[in-house]
Order: sequence, then structure tokens, then C-alpha cells
Amino acid sequence: MADRTSSSITVKAGKAEIMAVIADLEAYPKWASGIRGITVEEVGEDGRASHAKFTFDGGVFIDTIGLAYTWEGDDHVTWTLVDPGSVVTKLHGSYTLDERDGSTEVTYELSVDVRIPLIGMMKRKAEKRIIDSALKGLKRHVES
Repeated sequence: MADRTSSSITVKAGKAEIMAVIADLEAYPKWASGIRGITVEEVGEDGRASHAKFTFDGGVFIDTIGLAYTWEGDDHVTWTLVDPGSVVTKLHGSYTLDERDGSTEVTYELSVDVRIPLIGMMKRKAEKRIIDSALKGLKRHVES
């Protein structure tokens, strides 16, 4: 992933607890701002979503997309766009969890392309806003 945005946050919990929250996709609207609804369409052998439809509010637009997930235990999850929306044309993201001394560093990487032409700086700024909002929501939800 050459063009991507990344950020990290430390959460006072173990990685299994954090990954359980991340894997509970249908609960995202409770803690992840901008997510209007999620439908898990397929589940893998591990019981976690392998394909899901997301409807989100991007501020100036609302879109529904389909994502495919790959889970690596409680250490890492990646998702890739498989069903583009009316605005989002490409998307790749991941969470990586690194547990240390009772806390876990959560790193979120994201790359998004949209039908609307945007210069790179504007695209990275939008990705950064999405990532920071998601990480803060995750931390608040897990630590509450």
C-alpha cells in the first residue's frame, strides 16, 4: 500500500478484548462516528465476518460499500473493498494490535479512493480524520 495514512493509539486493555470489539462489526454504529449501519453477509470458520456491507455518512455524501475481511487471530485484520459504492471506488485498511504491559498499541492504516477528484493532500487529510475518529471511538468504547 504505497498511498496510505496511518495512526496509532494506546488502549488500556489486552489485544483479545480490543479485537473482540473490532470484530463485532454490527456494533460499530454505537461507537464509530459516521457509521450508519453494517450487515455481516458472510462469516468465516473463525466466526468473524469475512464479508460485510457498510453504510456510512461521509458528511457531504452517504454511501454503501462491501468489504472483505482477513483476520490473523487477535494480532491483525485487513479489509478490502469488493463492492464499490456510488462514491468510494477503492478502499484498503487494517488494524494491527501490539500488546505491551497491560495496554495495547492499536495501529490503523487506511487508503481510500473516491470518484470525486481530490489532490493527494486533501485525500490524506480525510483519511486521517477517519482514522483518528475511529481510534478515539474504539479507545473510549473499550475503556468504558
